[in-house]
Amino acid sequence: MNLSITARIREASNATFLADLDGESVVYKPVEGERPLWDFPDGTLAGREVAAYLVSEAFGWNVVPPTWLGDGPFGPGMLQRWQDVDPDQDAVDVVPADDDDTASGDEGRADGMLPVLDAIDERDRPVTLVHEDTEALRRMAVFDVVVNNADRKGGHVLAMPDGHRYGVDHGLTFHVEHKLRTVLWGWIGEPLTPDELEGIDRVTEALDGELGAALDEHLTVDEIATLRARCTALRAVGIFPPPPGNGPAVPWPLF
Repeated sequence: MNLSITARIREASNATFLADLDGESVVYKPVEGERPLWDFPDGTLAGREVAAYLVSEAFGWNVVPPTWLGDGPFGPGMLQRWQDVDPDQDAVDVVPADDDDTASGDEGRADGMLPVLDAIDERDRPVTLVHEDTEALRRMAVFDVVVNNADRKGGHVLAMPDGHRYGVDHGLTFHVEHKLRTVLWGWIGEPLTPDELEGIDRVTEALDGELGAALDEHLTVDEIATLRARCTALRAVGIFPPPPGNGPAVPWPLF
């Protein structure tokens, strides 16, 4: 394996690089470049990113691009296959609050975008955070509930040219306490589809086999047990849950 760095991704909060791996572009996040976090004390962020990919594979929805651990110029870290997004597509966006396309209820749904929250921008103009109403994003929202994603920013949703949506940056996942912070709140209270329920069942079943064994390398026993409990609870209620009200519901910044 020959990994060489080609650029640094400066928007990231931890050391993140674009690299070439034997002719293929990958994202490289060395463990040494991770900032310590008071509320994620166990293991590494790199391991959580790999664990998120493993759960994505168990769902069968291709939410997370191929992700693995490997060595690079700055030591071991996370490697993830680079994705070329479509710059003309916005799966998550902030639009003027008076935009007819973002009206709440059936009118907003008809245009394919769902409102999440209203705010005031840096110029004191009313705006609305919106996201697509698509199967791909619904699946990502279910995935986020299961892995307890504390950092689903708008920029962590990659809009692919073929309509697929990838989720990236999953270092803040799998905490035993409720940490869900996401911009994908547009389906609160809606029933999960049979496809979404079957995906949860696949993860639960896989935890008794290869998935559970693979997660042992990256998560604690309590974190895996809580992952299972979240699957069970979400399957039982059968709806997109609302924020619990005991902490921030969205990450900051939103993008």
